[in-house]
Amino acid sequence: MTTSSKGTASPRHRAAPAVLVLEDGRIFRGRAYGAVGETFGEAVFSTGMTGYQETLTDPSYHRQVVVMTAPHVGNTGVNDEDPESGRIWVSGYVVRDPARVPSNWRATRSLDEELQRQGVVGISGVDTRALTRHLRERGAMRVGIFSGPAVGDEGELLAKVQESPQMKGADLSAEVATKEPYVVPAIGEKKFTVAAVDLGIKGMTPHRMAERGIEVHVLPATATAEDVYAVGPDGVFFSNGPGDPATADHPVSVMRSVLDRGTPLFGICFGNQILGRALGFGTYKLKYGHRGINQPVQDRTTGKVEVTAHNHGFAVDAPLDRVSDTPYGRAEVSHVCLNDDVVEGLRLLDRPAFSVQYHPEAAAGPHDAAYLFDRFVSLMEAARA
Repeated sequence: MTTSSKGTASPRHRAAPAVLVLEDGRIFRGRAYGAVGETFGEAVFSTGMTGYQETLTDPSYHRQVVVMTAPHVGNTGVNDEDPESGRIWVSGYVVRDPARVPSNWRATRSLDEELQRQGVVGISGVDTRALTRHLRERGAMRVGIFSGPAVGDEGELLAKVQESPQMKGADLSAEVATKEPYVVPAIGEKKFTVAAVDLGIKGMTPHRMAERGIEVHVLPATATAEDVYAVGPDGVFFSNGPGDPATADHPVSVMRSVLDRGTPLFGICFGNQILGRALGFGTYKLKYGHRGINQPVQDRTTGKVEVTAHNHGFAVDAPLDRVSDTPYGRAEVSHVCLNDDVVEGLRLLDRPAFSVQYHPEAAAGPHDAAYLFDRFVSLMEAARA
């Protein structure tokens, strides 16, 4: 939940006092950045040194306050080409040293102005290294940012933070997904049709499929199996999204229907967790999650190490050391994070289905994992043959 009052990017506005209050009582003081007011969410940190527009507009960050570990933010301003959705989804934004003047030929306005325009409350001048270390040691937790007239008694502010909703148990995908189906046409010759279940999809994802001759029918998170198969799909895709996968009973049910039919299936991020649940594995909340565009992952089928883009606070609890028997045949962990051995991908050995926990669409981020879209195409080609 965010309440704010918008204003202009005046020196007085930027000098407005602001305070960040964590649910364990730790307090950081700084200056207002973006809109003035108050906001609440889960405090998480992102290690990307670039791509802040893609981060801000990623629906997976719904109800999260993002701390940027890179000290300088806003250097390239804001444009109208890089957003991954139609709005900023983060609940709040924390930076150390915002750019005073953006400098990029594509920029049309400053980041501060865009945060104000969309009513996003932020704070600058914070020691983000100390804040990040605190979150690494104590774990992601609820937080509030208060600026201008919203700054008040610290005890009262802390009570507000502790009364705000937790991320564990939150069912959020339907809040960020499209309400109506839409189609992203294939670029060039149409080769396949894919039904994409939108759980918080980023705009670049259907574009990457369209580049490969796929016509993508993007469906709401509430779509049924009948809705999925009404488009005559050659394959089915489950997107990234926010919230606790333990609450996602409806997407799990739809995915099981797809697995029952043996249709080629690909999931990313939240879609990976949905596949894990569909196969009978559990999920759990990570201490502070993976967020950024520099996370090392190994593809265990090839041995190749990829630098990848992540945004997840939950993970699949599946064994790394053996093939597992599931209701849909044998399954194995196909990808693993080299920082902490977290499951980063699953693959069925007896049906055409796989998933990864990260973002192969590379917006923003490295292109190491783009081959996964080609792997999806190969599954559909094999099924057609």
